[in-house]
Amino acid sequence: MKNIFFACIALFLISCSSKNILDNMYKDYYGSYFKLGNDNKIKEFDITIKLTNDTIQIFQFDSLIYKGVYSFNDTSISLTNNTCWLSIDKEKETLTLHNWTEEPVVCVSYNELMKQKVAEYVPVQLTANVENLPENDKKLLSKLFEVAQIMDELFWEQVCPNKEQILNQITNEYAKKFFMINYGPYEHLRNNKPFIPGVPEHNPKATFYPDDMTKEEFEQWNEPSKTSWYTIIRRNNDGKLVAIPYSEFYKEKLSKAAQLLSEAASYADNPSLKKYLQERAQSFLTNDYFPSDMAWMDLTKNNIDFIAGPIENYTDEFLGYKTAFESFILLKDPEWSEKLARFATLLPQIQQNLPVPTEYKKEKPAKGNELGVYEAIFYAGDCNAGSKTIAINLPNDKKVNELKGSRKLQLKNIMKAKFDNILVPIAQQVIDEEQVKNIKFDAFFENVMFHEVAHGLGISKTIKDNSLVTDVLKETHTTIEEAKADILGLFIVTWLYENKHLTEHELIDNYVTFLAGIFRSVRFGASSSHGKANMIEFNYLKNKEAFTYNENTGKFKVNFDKMKIAIADLGKEILLIQGNGDYNKAKEMISTLAVIDPQLHKSLNTIAHAGIPRDIIFEQGKHLIKGLQ
Repeated sequence: MKNIFFACIALFLISCSSKNILDNMYKDYYGSYFKLGNDNKIKEFDITIKLTNDTIQIFQFDSLIYKGVYSFNDTSISLTNNTCWLSIDKEKETLTLHNWTEEPVVCVSYNELMKQKVAEYVPVQLTANVENLPENDKKLLSKLFEVAQIMDELFWEQVCPNKEQILNQITNEYAKKFFMINYGPYEHLRNNKPFIPGVPEHNPKATFYPDDMTKEEFEQWNEPSKTSWYTIIRRNNDGKLVAIPYSEFYKEKLSKAAQLLSEAASYADNPSLKKYLQERAQSFLTNDYFPSDMAWMDLTKNNIDFIAGPIENYTDEFLGYKTAFESFILLKDPEWSEKLARFATLLPQIQQNLPVPTEYKKEKPAKGNELGVYEAIFYAGDCNAGSKTIAINLPNDKKVNELKGSRKLQLKNIMKAKFDNILVPIAQQVIDEEQVKNIKFDAFFENVMFHEVAHGLGISKTIKDNSLVTDVLKETHTTIEEAKADILGLFIVTWLYENKHLTEHELIDNYVTFLAGIFRSVRFGASSSHGKANMIEFNYLKNKEAFTYNENTGKFKVNFDKMKIAIADLGKEILLIQGNGDYNKAKEMISTLAVIDPQLHKSLNTIAHAGIPRDIIFEQGKHLIKGLQ
């Protein structure tokens, strides 16, 4: 009896001890895994595990997949009537789900989840030394920082008008940081999924339209200004829709911004910059942005560039009409701008050396599109939310484009930040160790720059009947054009090296960096036009043995001689498709080559689990600009 008594006591203590194992584990856990879909898109599947003292629930996205009781020991939890099980890490407070998918899914607490999400953005300081600029330029820059800050405040109003209320309710410090990164409680790089408990699903209307307005009501409404980029839609006292100009709806802040821009213009010694700033100030007051867009196109010999106002329409996910406020403050890179001006004079010669018969290169390279190199020293509003752009292509107004073209500004320091923090770590995962040394920023920058230049080369009208290539190739055009720009960009770089116009490093650097860049571009899938273009290039070059794959190391190595030949061959095939207006050939190229094969899928899985940052976040402000403090 005595032995039985002590045995019962032991069992009771073991039971209590086991219960204590999970006492601090009763909470929600969050994880995800990646899977390639039929659409060539690598989809991230969210897993949520809700653990209580008697049941466990597993959700995939918002769908309940499993609910039941469980048994457990020191290291694991077994699910009733299910082959899946969970391992327990008490110190890290994590649960790892096994047998759910090909690889275990690590699920973490909310605090750790927020910590990881913040860590996905690498901090980058935007600094500059403007001590050598004229005093007037320094005063001008100081005013521009004030205007940019107003654009930031206006964007907050557009996407999260109750910012302070939500912030005051967030108790997790990492969640607060992530809230500021995303300008609200919705995660930009994960399809605006909410990450703050209790907030509603993301509203595609943002604040641009009444919550109860339908698309049908909007379409039936007879109001010419309803589709303006610069009106906000509300209801009047009678419940009828009204279109309110931004200049009226945001009058207080835009009037202040206009005043500051006028003051900035008074310090501008460059006549074209002075005119642009004056015109932009008027745009804020009149709601007419055409004159200031035209003035921006006329900027010449300016060391400072500035973009401010309602620019892009991506935030309006409901109808795509309304634009969001943003601002960039930029300083020109004189060395690279001079290089580009020199390269621009060579474009007619490069056009004549394209790898196609004479009749396919009769057109002159496109003009009216300035290509400039800048250092960004401040991002505000829309452009600062989530992913950070590395280039600017404006204005968006087609009337301005028809009259004066557009300006393509490459933001060199932002490219460098993404190169260092994202491309290089990716290359270390997938590029042969002997060629990692060939991953160089100058090569990356040249590849990106000449991609833009290549858009202006080649063929815009078919050889046979002079039809626009864009019309004849229909929905395939964008993918084929992006592939053309990528591959002709490399062709241009090759030609410049062979003719001694580029001598700073070896041509193999451009080839290896280009291959690594494909992995960066399709890291989260290849369903976009750019992604499909990357896949066409990857598979074509692979079929031509321009690079090899080592099954043992899982890494790729460029064959220089074969890569050089394959670049010219692919460039020729694409130019012939465009020149012949061969829609069927374009469709065939996309259907056969724009696919992710098992080797590439394996590499993308490796990258996905390597902890490589998704993007960058800025530490910025006037206090970081030497000469403005």
